[in-house]
Parts: sequence; C-alpha cells; structure tokens
Amino acid sequence: QVQLVESGGGLVQAGASLRLTCAASEGTFSSYAVGWFRRVPGTEREFVAAFVWSLGSAYYADSMQGRFTISRDAAKNTVYLQMNNLKPEDTGVYYCAATIPATVVAGHGHLPYEYDYWGQGTQVTVSS
Repeated sequence: QVQLVESGGGLVQAGASLRLTCAASEGTFSSYAVGWFRRVPGTEREFVAAFVWSLGSAYYADSMQGRFTISRDAAKNTVYLQMNNLKPEDTGVYYCAATIPATVVAGHGHLPYEYDYWGQGTQVTVSS
C-alpha cells in the first residue's frame, strides 16, 4: 500500500512552466507505476503520463507529448511532472496515482479505474 501527496500547483501565466511533485508519504514507489491525471473543468479525469519505477520507463498520452515530462528521483521516492509552455486549457486539478507496473507496460493505464491509490490533487491555473 502507498499514500501519495501532490504539490507544486499554482497560478501562472500562459507560457510559464511548473513542476508538480508526487511523493510517497507512506510506502514506496518501487513496486508501482505512477501516473499523472488531470481533471479540467467539465471533463473526466484525463491521463497525462505514467512512469514505471522498476523499468525507469515513461509513457505519455499522445496529446501530452512534447510539453510534459515525467521523471523520478529515486533517492526521494518522488515522481515529477514537468510542464512547459503552459496554456489556459491546461488549467485543472492534477492528480498522481499508483497501479501495478504490468498495467502500464501492457499498454494500458490510461483510465482512472486502473489505478488503486490516489493523491488529493493539486490545482494548476494558467491565465491568458
């Protein structure tokens, strides 16, 4: 079991960058894949990216390639989401979640129900 805590959200102007942090407050990420999702107003949770800890491999939603980068700091047991050139349509609540690695490696892991553990979310607001 693992507990996740997100941080790093805030209010920024369009074109700015933010780095979100997902830390394991209890447990470790070594047996999991950690994904980032976002909920923009009026929509369901949308997959952004996932990182398989044991493989050191990253997976992205097609629409998120290029501006978003997922990475980890093994010493800090933390996963990051670097977001560059932010746009107003990136505004929303960003969540990290954990699932078994096989889910992501098999080409899945894009749907919220595939994840067992969730953080509370961090708000990102991008002004135009």
